[in-house]
Amino acid sequence: MVRSLSRRALAEFIGTGLLVTAVVGSGIAAARLSPGNLGLELFENAAATGAALVAIILAVGPVSGAHLNPIITLVDRAFGGSTSRDAIAYLGAQFAGASVGAIVANSMFGLGAIEISQHARSGGGLWVGEGVATFGLLLVVFGLVRSHRTGVAPLAVGAYIGAAYFFTSSTSFANPAVTVARTLSDTFSGIAPSSVLAFVVFQLIGGAIAAGTIGVLYPDPSRSARDVLVPHETSASAIQPEEVP
Repeated sequence: MVRSLSRRALAEFIGTGLLVTAVVGSGIAAARLSPGNLGLELFENAAATGAALVAIILAVGPVSGAHLNPIITLVDRAFGGSTSRDAIAYLGAQFAGASVGAIVANSMFGLGAIEISQHARSGGGLWVGEGVATFGLLLVVFGLVRSHRTGVAPLAVGAYIGAAYFFTSSTSFANPAVTVARTLSDTFSGIAPSSVLAFVVFQLIGGAIAAGTIGVLYPDPSRSARDVLVPHETSASAIQPEEVP
């Protein structure tokens, strides 16, 4: 069990790290390729992030379920889909991986490994945007899990995040680990540390509202977010490749 949890936590570390590398790295590249054209920069950032997210979920999902997001892990724990021990390991791996991902992205583009962002993001509209982005993400993830359509989850999640870059005022951070990590890069995708608390609070609010909504729309608790990427060939309890010695 310890070895299994270590593997799953490693998958979360790697997956979240790659996600932040994609977010920050594509933001830096977009700003350099299309300077002064904010719409095009955002499109490039969104397209790269959405596509990378699909691939990352496919890669690590069979091991950990590809939560890659503390809100998903917390809601899954609240639904009884995982243990407190698992949740703590996932959360630590996600925050650590996200920070490493930002450092890697900075380093790839010749910047300082850690450059604290000066990009203030504040205001009621942005905060509401974070709540909406997180609500929608949770609804997509758990709605697919509970309606037994896990095979399309990678595409659905990637598509949602790519679209939410544009239809939310905040450009859809929707992830506390990613939000904190983006303070480490003073680039297109960065966020000032002073702006983080409000973003995370509204992400938690959006997640809590989503959890209540999911419980009403999909009352079947028999599947958890750990099964998001596992092919639906047999029962959820029978498909646990990470438990194999």
